[in-house]
Parts: sequence; C-alpha cells; structure tokens
Amino acid sequence: MEITGTQISYYFTCHRKLWLFGNGIQMEHNSELVAMGKLIHETSYSDRPDRFQEVEIGPIKIDFYDKRDKVIHEVKKSDKLEVSHQWQVKYYIYIMEQAGIEGVTGLLEYPKLRHTEQVLLTNDDRAELETIMAAIAVITASESCPPLVKMGFCKNCSYYDFCYASED
Repeated sequence: MEITGTQISYYFTCHRKLWLFGNGIQMEHNSELVAMGKLIHETSYSDRPDRFQEVEIGPIKIDFYDKRDKVIHEVKKSDKLEVSHQWQVKYYIYIMEQAGIEGVTGLLEYPKLRHTEQVLLTNDDRAELETIMAAIAVITASESCPPLVKMGFCKNCSYYDFCYASED
C-alpha cells in the first residue's frame, strides 16, 4: 500500500477522515479552507530561487525541495495541527531516504504566522513511522468507517457536512 503525506497527517487528526480519504471519499475540493491553503502555498514564496522545486516521489508530493541543501519545505496555513504537520514532514524525509537521498532535513513554514520550524528524523521516528504506516493500512482496509469523534476543529474540516449530516 502506498501511503501519502495526507494520510500521515490525517492519522494524527482523525481516523474517520483517514478512512474516508483512503477509501476514495475526498471532500477537499469543496473546502474554502483547503483552497485558502493552496493560495497561501502558491503566493507566499513567489521569490524562491529556482532550485526550490515541487517534487513527487511515489505517493508523496513535497511543496518545495531545495536539492542543493537537501531541505524539504512544507507550507502550512496554521500551526493548529502542528504535530500532524511534523509527522508529515518526517514521513517525507523517510521516503527521501528510502529513495537513497541521505542527509535530508525539513522545514515547516507558516507564512501567515511568520514562523518556521526545523524538522529532523530520528531513529526512534523511523521506527514509529513503521508502526504508523501499519496502522494506516489497517484503518483504511477496515470494512467500516470509524465512528465520529467530535473534536474542536471538526467545524473547519472539509468532511464536516459528511460526518454531521445526521446530527440534530
């Protein structure tokens, strides 16, 4: 099973969302917040050097990669889900290592907050990623969707209408 960075992120935010996404139910195209995030990605760093390129390796798509300095740049709108963002970048570093590219680091960028954060991948993280990937495979292969777990950020989720359609 090929796992995307989005699935890694969803694993940390909501297993229901992960299952829906992994089973082909994708709602991101209807979300104004997702559209805003794409706009921030496209416009925040328009003066980046040409060496910063969007890169696709297998199932992952990296916002910007500086091949000279071996730095992954992941642009995010908000740091509200920072842990999921960190693990997404760690997964990208892991995939780069699997492709034979050593010495890669990551940088989370929050342009609206004017904040950046370095992300490194440790041996413990590599082992944890193996566990996470196995859990993602189990969750997405399940015959039934995980139950709704109400969280504070649900109202901003692109799956909100789907999850709460039958709620009073």
